[in-house]
Amino acid sequence: MPDSTISKSPLPGLYIVATPIGNLGDISARAAATLASADLIAAEDTRVTAKLLSHLGLRVPMTPYHDHSDERVRAALVARMAAEVVVLVSDAGTPLISDPGYKLVRDARAAGRHVTTLPGACAAIAAITLSGLPSDRFLFAGFLPNKAKARADTIAEFAALRSTLVFYESGPRLAAALGALAAGLGNREAAVAREISKLFEQCVTGTLTDLAARYADAPPKGEIVIVVGPPGEAIAETADDATIDAALRAAMADKPVAQAAKAVAKQYGLDRHAIYARALTLKERP
Repeated sequence: MPDSTISKSPLPGLYIVATPIGNLGDISARAAATLASADLIAAEDTRVTAKLLSHLGLRVPMTPYHDHSDERVRAALVARMAAEVVVLVSDAGTPLISDPGYKLVRDARAAGRHVTTLPGACAAIAAITLSGLPSDRFLFAGFLPNKAKARADTIAEFAALRSTLVFYESGPRLAAALGALAAGLGNREAAVAREISKLFEQCVTGTLTDLAARYADAPPKGEIVIVVGPPGEAIAETADDATIDAALRAAMADKPVAQAAKAVAKQYGLDRHAIYARALTLKERP
């Protein structure tokens, strides 16, 4: 039977605590109790965590712990874990999932400290549940690289995997990422989830090219999760001029004109030379 006790004083050590990804009401009773018992909270951004503590009516000492924290910072935290409760949190969701922390966990274990995790919200998992795409097998791939070549190379690594793929992305890069995914994976079914658990939660589904066209001129705000379905039968596509133009704009956001035209022509089964001419015309427009 699950242990429902949350009132026991925690042992000294490291506590990896998941926090809400949007709605502050999603904090678990155990997570709130552990935060209240902490001697120190190691936070990705203390200003963000301060809002959660204020919501809970707590005043707990905090220290920054992020990607730029060096070995001395980790060593000091590990030393304190010998006699104190140190809680690790990220800005939102489960620490270490595309967030800093694994080196701290590694060093704490090496020093023989007590290490435990308090599970909770994770944007990647929540997005899969919203997407309606297969969830029996999936790969979380974090953020795609910024540069076009590195991004294409990374996507190529996943092309043969028969599983749902999950990526984190930002609004300004969304259309380019969707276009690159379509070029590298084929026009698969996909979903774009944002504002998860908040008032304006949204999950938009469609093919990768449809989604790239949707967001080409209207990048959404906030952090986003892209969920891409596994490879299957090719999706039969017919495209009007507006759809082709949107696909070209998305592809040209991070590819030379010739490569963008080649990818779009292949995707829609069109003449590459005609699409290249069309791409040149689009590029010249203001």
